[in-house]
Amino acid sequence: MLTNHTKIMHFFSVVGKVTGRKKLQKMIYILQACGIPFEEKYHFHFYGPYSEELSLRIEELCNLGFIEEEKEEKSNYFQYHYQVTEQGAQFLQQFQTDMPDFSTQAHLLLNKSSRFLELVATMLFFKDLPKEEVEHKVHHVKPKQNYSPDEFKEAWELIHTLKQ
Repeated sequence: MLTNHTKIMHFFSVVGKVTGRKKLQKMIYILQACGIPFEEKYHFHFYGPYSEELSLRIEELCNLGFIEEEKEEKSNYFQYHYQVTEQGAQFLQQFQTDMPDFSTQAHLLLNKSSRFLELVATMLFFKDLPKEEVEHKVHHVKPKQNYSPDEFKEAWELIHTLKQ
């Protein structure tokens, strides 16, 4: 088993169940941007930072029976739920995962909406820009989301909290 696959399984052992592919992508990206050593490569996509590597790892872990993907049909789309299987938990116990404790940060993210995590992840994608330019860039690349000043304020506060 590759180290990065084990790190993803460890993530699920910390958070339990994650609902939504977008939420999963954003949670891993945000944790990575805040110094947690996930190593997936991200590029900017429709919903902000996206990692094909993460999608492939999740698919491989599902195929191995270590992660369960539950597909729920909604009115006009499918929603996906992910969690470690019993087989995955047993496998994970056999390996030492060299990861810092990120449970507090992960649970903060788990309680946020996918839309809000998309904002935070997009802001972090442009983290090398000054604060005002980050907000301008987010409005430019995500005009349909129409994020409010209060949402930006909450996102900056969350980023600050996560990096402590």
